Amino acid sequence: MTRAGLVFANLRRRPRRTILTILGVAIALFLFTTLRSVLTTLADSGAIGTEDRLIVRNKIGIVFPVPMAYRTRLLSLDGVKGVSWSNWFGGQYINERNFFPQFAVDVDTYLPLYPEFVMPDAQREAFTRERTAALVGRGLAERFGWQLGQTITLQGTIYPGDWTFTIRAIYEPGRDGFPDNAFYFHFAYLEQAFGSAGFGDVGTFVVAIDDPSRAADIAHEIDAIYENSAVPTRTETESAYQLGFIGLFGNIGFFLNTIGMAVVFAILLVAANTMAMSSRERVPEVAVFKTLGFGDGFVFSIVLAEAFFISMLGAALGLGFALLLFNLGEFSAMGFIPGLAVAGRTVVLALGIAAALALASGFFPARRAARLNVIEALRHVA
Repeated sequence: MTRAGLVFANLRRRPRRTILTILGVAIALFLFTTLRSVLTTLADSGAIGTEDRLIVRNKIGIVFPVPMAYRTRLLSLDGVKGVSWSNWFGGQYINERNFFPQFAVDVDTYLPLYPEFVMPDAQREAFTRERTAALVGRGLAERFGWQLGQTITLQGTIYPGDWTFTIRAIYEPGRDGFPDNAFYFHFAYLEQAFGSAGFGDVGTFVVAIDDPSRAADIAHEIDAIYENSAVPTRTETESAYQLGFIGLFGNIGFFLNTIGMAVVFAILLVAANTMAMSSRERVPEVAVFKTLGFGDGFVFSIVLAEAFFISMLGAALGLGFALLLFNLGEFSAMGFIPGLAVAGRTVVLALGIAAALALASGFFPARRAARLNVIEALRHVA
């Protein structure tokens, strides 16, 4: 029998235990990959923004508005080539589980600042001229099966009432990293419903600049202008603004990494116990091998190979399911984490953890078997 044959024969000795251990490793690596993928997806969210657009918001926090009157002064600054604004809407579609980003924007000034919105000219024109029109991303339209011309209703939370929209345009992202799960409509629709007097404030301003290298200087100039005003501002590049959302979760990186490593450590103890039990059960076989002239290295490699087979097969199952769910199935936690996917560096890290798991759980049982005294071991042979 070959060395590989001996490994598989030993694994089939206790098939239920072997299968449960493999499944345990698979679940542990799947959970670790999921948690890690959430972190990498959030970290990569900075790619959504660019350095040639600045976001001006209330210094106190993103939930507080800034006066609409700031727009005129922003437009007059040197290096600024365009200013627009947006408001977070926060409506519900059917129920609260169908979450997706929704923004009321000034269409005439907002779309020219974002070449990332790619759509047919006819759709762009239809969206621009109709006050109750909506612009949705391709991913969002596919998620709910929306079609051009379809009428949908959002239930307002920040702005109460039922809001009816007609989908007039569906955009494709113009570059990698730009989200296709967002919903945009006319800011004028809000004004029409509540009256322009109730909209002296906006959520954030988008400021397009002609030289990205001057982003820090222009941002500092804007904040200096309103530093002593009733509503001071905080200005940052769009990339920095997007990454700032991660801070809303607190130290999520430490939290998720701690959970992931705790799960892996628990499975390590299970796998180590399994290998130790298997090694003790094979004391008579090891004695026979050594009596027949097989060396310590042969015995060591057999036991360690079993540990690697269990760990790597479990890793393959866990990683495979994660890739199938996130990368192919495009699961996004009901829209809360758009673009959730397993990155290549996460796969490499998970495989490294599986290899370390195999080494940690199999090394000591393998060394014990290799150092087994033949005379003592033969006492267990019937």
